Amino acid sequence: MEGAVRTAVIGVGRFGINHANTYKSMPNVELVGIADLNAQAVNRATSQLGCPGFTDPAQLLGRVDAVSIAVPAIFHRDAALPFLQSGVHILMEKPLAVTYEESLDLINLAERAGVIFQVGHLERFSAGVMALSQRLQNPRFFEVHRLCKFAERAMDVDVILDLMIHDIDIVLSLTRSPVVDVAASGAPVLTNHVDIANARLEFANGAVANVTASRVSNKSHRRIRVFDLDHYYGLDYGGEALEVVSARRRTSGEGVEFTRERIDVEARPPLRAELEAFIDSVRTGKPPLVTGRDGLEAVRVAGIIKEKIRNERFTAGALSPAFG
Repeated sequence: MEGAVRTAVIGVGRFGINHANTYKSMPNVELVGIADLNAQAVNRATSQLGCPGFTDPAQLLGRVDAVSIAVPAIFHRDAALPFLQSGVHILMEKPLAVTYEESLDLINLAERAGVIFQVGHLERFSAGVMALSQRLQNPRFFEVHRLCKFAERAMDVDVILDLMIHDIDIVLSLTRSPVVDVAASGAPVLTNHVDIANARLEFANGAVANVTASRVSNKSHRRIRVFDLDHYYGLDYGGEALEVVSARRRTSGEGVEFTRERIDVEARPPLRAELEAFIDSVRTGKPPLVTGRDGLEAVRVAGIIKEKIRNERFTAGALSPAFG
């Protein structure tokens, strides 16, 4: 593609504004405009960004080459449809959609349209996660915690689609093996959806992942620990160092010795890296790092976790009178 890539952002809440500001700062990228059904949100965004704003996203058709869609997940399909039909490349904020069926429909539409369709799993572009992915050889066990304070955001979905899906996607990308068994538990605390959940994923290659997500914790804590053959890796998401512990047999043949290493990673805004990768795919046609099929698999596994929790809660509810 020659010249500046013409971009727009659909949905200008907190995430959408960040996308728009980033596009505006990128070389050879033109922020054509933003759109949101909320007129007040449009006015705030246009005054901040200095670009045209619309309450009807269809007004951007014919003016853009690529868009970020950052509306609530329940509206993802409706927001994407006119742009897919017009051959516009899309970066869709995660989750891809709220159900596997809607997600699959989106992927089929995107593949028929022949467009770049990237899913916004932002953590994949963290410098620490990239450093981890380059070093892992045969991961056997994952322990992942994503605990956040309660915030009035993403109330249209549960904590699995809101937060845990980041780690589902990361673990899937690191194991590169199909999920063969899932166990899960969780509960609503402050909303009508599940707010805290734990899942155990078993993979065909023998790897196991224990993943916990909460949006009702009193402090934020985001960390992944991975046990590889003879290695342990620890990473705080957003941190600037990867902790590595290596084990090897002593030369005498008796016992094991451990070496510890801190690998500094270059701090870089993940959103900037994500959008640069998206624009590069739009220009070159090469597949994005996080494809629509990657996003689809994350939603599929999330759906299994949700179903396991739903069944557990139903069973517990049915049995509770016997213990009352």
